[in-house]
Amino acid sequence: MGSGAERVAGAPVLSLFRDDEDGFTTVGVAVALVLSLSLVFASAGATWVAGRSSEVQRVADACAMAGQNAVAAFSTVTQAIDACVLSLGLTGVVVLGAGLVVSCVPGLSATGAQIVQAGSRILDARGEFARSAADGIERLEATLPLLIVANSASCVEANSVGGMSYAGCALPFPSESRSDFSGLRKEVDDERLAELSVEMGEVSDEMERARLRAQEALDRGWEADCGSSPYCLWERASTLAGLGGSLNPRYPTSAGWTFGAPLARARNYYAARVASAQVGGSTAEEITDSACREAFYEYALEQVRGGSYQELPDGSVSIDLPSLPRNADQTRSTTLYTDVRWPCTTEEGGRTLHSSLLCPGATGASAGLASVAEVDAGSVARCDECRMDVGDLGRVAAASTPIDNGFEYYWRIIVEASEDHERARNEEVALEQRLKGLAEEGEGAFSTALDQLSVARPSLCPPGAWGCVAVVARDASRVVPTELTAAFLSSAELPEGAAVSAAVLAPDPSTAENNVLSRFFDAISASDSALGGALDGVMDLWGSLLLGYGSAYGSVAEKGGEFLDNLDGVLGGTVGAWLKGRLKQVMSDAGLEPVDLRLRKPVLVNSQKVLDQGGFDQVSSVRELVATLPDSGSATDFAQSVGLWLADEVGTEEFTVAELPIPGTGIGIPLTIDLSKLGGAA
Repeated sequence: MGSGAERVAGAPVLSLFRDDEDGFTTVGVAVALVLSLSLVFASAGATWVAGRSSEVQRVADACAMAGQNAVAAFSTVTQAIDACVLSLGLTGVVVLGAGLVVSCVPGLSATGAQIVQAGSRILDARGEFARSAADGIERLEATLPLLIVANSASCVEANSVGGMSYAGCALPFPSESRSDFSGLRKEVDDERLAELSVEMGEVSDEMERARLRAQEALDRGWEADCGSSPYCLWERASTLAGLGGSLNPRYPTSAGWTFGAPLARARNYYAARVASAQVGGSTAEEITDSACREAFYEYALEQVRGGSYQELPDGSVSIDLPSLPRNADQTRSTTLYTDVRWPCTTEEGGRTLHSSLLCPGATGASAGLASVAEVDAGSVARCDECRMDVGDLGRVAAASTPIDNGFEYYWRIIVEASEDHERARNEEVALEQRLKGLAEEGEGAFSTALDQLSVARPSLCPPGAWGCVAVVARDASRVVPTELTAAFLSSAELPEGAAVSAAVLAPDPSTAENNVLSRFFDAISASDSALGGALDGVMDLWGSLLLGYGSAYGSVAEKGGEFLDNLDGVLGGTVGAWLKGRLKQVMSDAGLEPVDLRLRKPVLVNSQKVLDQGGFDQVSSVRELVATLPDSGSATDFAQSVGLWLADEVGTEEFTVAELPIPGTGIGIPLTIDLSKLGGAA
């Protein structure tokens, strides 16, 4: 008791909280409870304030991402437009190349011209589309800062909930376009390709006519040699000279037959006739006829042995089948007329020429040899018995040449056919060489057209390409909830706050094989190509090149090559086949750069990275941006306060960038963008 009295006397204040038994008084317990509750509510209020204060940074992050979403959507639109322009150009050039190849095919010049016209129409449509698309993209790009600000401001406004009020937007860096769309306006000059197609078609048609003439002459020669019935050169050689086996082969068709066959047959035939020839007879006329036949056979053998047939490396032929005389007048132009081979005797009328010494009129002394030309000249006399002169020599061939059972009848037809064949075949080869020269020029023109397409594609650097910096401020109007302050604390407000964030576009690896272009093509390919015929595959070709935009050079070589391979009538070994192979190689070697098709998505970065690229100091710039936030007004006012003047080059929520022509259909599809959804398109 004494100690308790001492404690009360020494600390009168504590007595309010401690009783005599050293326990807590009612007042002490009440004060402890009030103090504890005050601390709890104060801590809760502080936690609430801290939590709400940090939300401005989250809003700023979302604001920056929303701004970059508009840039990402614009990039996707531009990439799709570029894919259409490039694929249309490639389709047009490949179709033009196909037209050149077909124009080389004899008889298909009209088809080749049709294909070339289709290719030119595709290139014309590509040029018109590219020009309008470039204008449309530039207008859309000029409006992009407005879309960035509007999209980001809308995001900020959407986060102003629960009594929290935010203001701000994202600002693009750079603020103005640095893109270059001049590549879209590059024209592809197809004039020379079209001219070459016409020239090649004309030459190939001439070549076809020459080929048909050569084939007709070849067939005519074969018919006379082996094909006609009951008589032909083969049959006459067999019947008249007894030739058979390898000395007298027969060809069932003109395939594999050449004019060398009748030449070899004639050599064997006349050699056999010379070997079997004998001069004689019971009358002077018979002796003369046999002597003239022997002379004719020897002359004919000499002539055919001097004949030739050659197939030259360039495909031309050299044919020299000798023509044999058919009458006395033609005999006078041969060595039969001038050869000194006929025996002479001295008779009453002087020196007299005979067909043979067996002639009954050859009674005088031998007077050497003479030619029948000397008879006509009067230097020797004609025998009255055998009456040998040039007329007798002429009658040998005249007897067998005009009628269809004579060997020389068919030989004459073959000689004439060989001359026609040589002339037509060599004309065909010359035309083929000319066509080859045009094809080589066509290869160069095709390569030039591809080079025009392989210029640098659009250089994309729109507003926001470096990133978007978001500046968001929070006002001080938000009061700390009364549930936390009314009972134990005085009322309080959340202080003003601001945050800065930045976002840039980065490729998304998961979209490396994205099907944006695939869906795009499916949407526009409802109408099939109406070209038909050789151009049935144009729509498929364009679709393949469009979908292969990400690996342009590989798609052109593969798909373009397949398109050329599907052309009908282009046979191996022809100029058309050669040109097709060359064009495929040109496409394989084309310097078309592949495109990165990965979608760009916004990612948060340190704002210093974006500001540094824009040439701004981070600390001072951020402070200036925060300071320029207006107390009231729209996001447009804020953008203008920092020097970003927003332009609306579109004027409507739906904007048609260009009208896309569908190859081979005559249909154009408007490429329309809903600007109200552009920011969410990425």
